[in-house]
Amino acid sequence: MYIQAIQTGAEVAALLELDRYIDLVIPRGSDSLVHNIQNNTRIPVMGHTDGLCAVYLDKAANENRAVRVAVDSKVDFPAACNAAKTLIVHETLLNTIWPDVAKALITASVQLRCDTSTLSALTSTGITSQIQSSTPDDDETEHLSLTLSVLSVLSLSAALSHINSHTSHYTDCIVTEDEQAALIFCRGTFVNVSTSFADVFRYGFGTEVGISTGRIYARDQSASKDLSCASTC
Repeated sequence: MYIQAIQTGAEVAALLELDRYIDLVIPRGSDSLVHNIQNNTRIPVMGHTDGLCAVYLDKAANENRAVRVAVDSKVDFPAACNAAKTLIVHETLLNTIWPDVAKALITASVQLRCDTSTLSALTSTGITSQIQSSTPDDDETEHLSLTLSVLSVLSLSAALSHINSHTSHYTDCIVTEDEQAALIFCRGTFVNVSTSFADVFRYGFGTEVGISTGRIYARDQSASKDLSCASTC
């Protein structure tokens, strides 16, 4: 194995031409960086899109779980691809669980960008700090800091519609005690678990070296042993 550091864009461009010698490129960085590399090499690229992850608080959510999952998903490592960027709240929770979830997030220094319904529910209880109205761009912004977009929905199907329209399908979570709702939601996603658990180190597989949101193998995180093989003669 050879390890070499490169410093300039010209060196990257030269590296991407070495398809005879390099088997796989794993870009780590912004969405624009990944797409630039994919468009400028014949080498297979294990790439990914933005980590637009959503946590959905279902109408059957447990309050304690809702608080713990929402806070850990956002705060554990805000700049990570698996950090929550959007919190979706069922409308029946606006005056019950949602204010307590918001207080916990605010205590953890999270800035909340709320739609009309979630903002109104907070201001009516006297919560005014670290909250502001959201914009349409917030739905598709990968907040890599302690900033979280928040919106309310009328149903599970509306939550799924928003996720399918605005997230990158990397790691999404539902908080619910309703098994049927969990089954509908959970296709490669989490139930009552922080999105930050989508990490090979936390799975016990070692250091993460790359992620993929492609539709064919490999998808999700990869550790070093996943990218190597052994042969015998």
